[in-house]
Amino acid sequence: MSAVKALAKFFSMLWTGVDGLRKVLHLLILLFIFSIIISALSSSTPVVPRSAALVIKPAGRLVEQLSGEPFDRAVAELMGNAQPETLLQDIVDGLRFAKDDDRITSVLLDLSAMPGGGLSKLKRIGDAIDDFQQSGKLVIARADYYGQGSYYLASRADEIYMHPEGALLLYGFGAYLNYYKAAIDTLKIDWNIFRVGTYKSAVEPFMRNDMSDADRYALSELIDQLWALYKADVEMARGLEEGTIDNVLEDLVAEVRSTSGQLAEIALNNGFVDELWTRQQVQQRLVEIAGTNGEDSDYPVANLDDYLQQMRLLKGDGTADENVAIVIASGEMLNGSQAPGTIGGDSTAKLLREARRDDSVKAVVLRVDSPGGSTFASAVIADEIEALQESGKPVVASMSSVAASAGYAISMGADRIFSSPYTITGSIGIFGMFPTFQRSLETLGISTDGVGTTPWAGQLRADRELSEEIKTIFQLSINEGYDHFITGVSDSRGMSKEVVDSIAQGRVWTGEDALANGLVDEFGELEDAIAAAAELAELEEDEYGHKLIEPEIDPGEQLLLDLLGGAKSWGFDASRLSQPRPAIARAADVLEDALSPLTRFNDPMGIYSHCFCVFE
Repeated sequence: MSAVKALAKFFSMLWTGVDGLRKVLHLLILLFIFSIIISALSSSTPVVPRSAALVIKPAGRLVEQLSGEPFDRAVAELMGNAQPETLLQDIVDGLRFAKDDDRITSVLLDLSAMPGGGLSKLKRIGDAIDDFQQSGKLVIARADYYGQGSYYLASRADEIYMHPEGALLLYGFGAYLNYYKAAIDTLKIDWNIFRVGTYKSAVEPFMRNDMSDADRYALSELIDQLWALYKADVEMARGLEEGTIDNVLEDLVAEVRSTSGQLAEIALNNGFVDELWTRQQVQQRLVEIAGTNGEDSDYPVANLDDYLQQMRLLKGDGTADENVAIVIASGEMLNGSQAPGTIGGDSTAKLLREARRDDSVKAVVLRVDSPGGSTFASAVIADEIEALQESGKPVVASMSSVAASAGYAISMGADRIFSSPYTITGSIGIFGMFPTFQRSLETLGISTDGVGTTPWAGQLRADRELSEEIKTIFQLSINEGYDHFITGVSDSRGMSKEVVDSIAQGRVWTGEDALANGLVDEFGELEDAIAAAAELAELEEDEYGHKLIEPEIDPGEQLLLDLLGGAKSWGFDASRLSQPRPAIARAADVLEDALSPLTRFNDPMGIYSHCFCVFE
């Protein structure tokens, strides 16, 4: 009996110990969770040294709007697999804040991870660099390799350094496309095409095996102008003789031979860079300018993201009792609701509707960076712009790198239109495509037959040939769409339809030509468009704010992001949960990006105003 009691006592003590351990573990887990919550809810403002170099390190392409739903992108950033992009406005704001900030001694442009960006975007940053330099502070540019986009920014710096084993890759602008006519014939696909416009070349890859003479002429004119602007800006910024770039490219083989294949030497010998320095040598130069951080031989740094977070908290969000709203329309234009980085007819219209219903908003700037897309989506957006104007709120269009085809269609009704000389615009024309595969199926022994109540039943099946009657209807609809487009331009711009037709026809223009042709009102950047919108709304100078209207993260999603951010501050690396994507998945992404202009088209009528005209 005593043995049984002893055994019972042992198990009782064991259970008491296990239960106590359970309570301690619960307490520790709760403390950990509460610590994360407190950390998330009381996130401190990033610390900026009292004396530091502002480091601007663009990663990925320059964009007007980050792509993807805000919550999805934020999670991807925490997981370490977000698509690399740099917001243009962040760089401009960083330079603007730093100009009068005594803590910022200099700016380092670290351009090694920047592949490029639209020329108008580069010009806007270049102008912001010029403005910053009026403070007397130095701008240093460094990269292991410079491409055309990154070098355009570097040319504005006071000092340019490149790695001795690097290279400056200047090669000019080009316009090259794949053409599929032979493949389509081989696969026995009937790619039915309907278009209006001599220069509306978006459909040419499906009806030709090479570039048409009209398209070759128009694109040559366009890229020649852009390249001339690029060369003039770079040569002026670097103090090079006019024609230096042309001379180097014309004699490139001789230049490479003269340096025994040392490409970096060519950049140095021709004045494109100041020194061929290693990263350590550049760091030492920055120590000379900014000093040391007191702990090691490194220089004190203010990273752009941390700096912006602090300055925007200190300066506020820029809103006031009366505001000019900014709505960004960036990317291809598709029907329905789309994530940021793509223009959705419904989603962009919703943002404009928010601006109309917001009593604090007195005017709107529509920032457009789009090659176009769905004509129906553009009509939905244009309707909301008209509703804004009817409500008494003026609308100003501000064109970024490209505002062509449907991108021009949503701009043309604005009270004023601003562009850059470097903007690609116009391309006023439309097209439709409807492929059928009945001949392809026949080769596999598959045929289609059936009955319908009218001659039109079953006409729009991809496995049946289009009849001549339905082709006629398609073309008449395209013709009417084109006439509606040029009529809209005529009414909006105060030009005759005949004049509009002569500069339309799908022709793409630079901002300089667009101004000469009356398609835009004046040159100016986003800030100029905001000032013009305030003037049209009769707002007092320096008494109005600006309000960016964009999709927002809901409170539940924000709480989850805060918790993840808090966990990160405790050393939890969320990127460990992300599995590396296999090579075949990455290859599929590349293919999807290449085909996306076609596979993502979703206009309900199959009618598009799109320009494949982004050149860098």
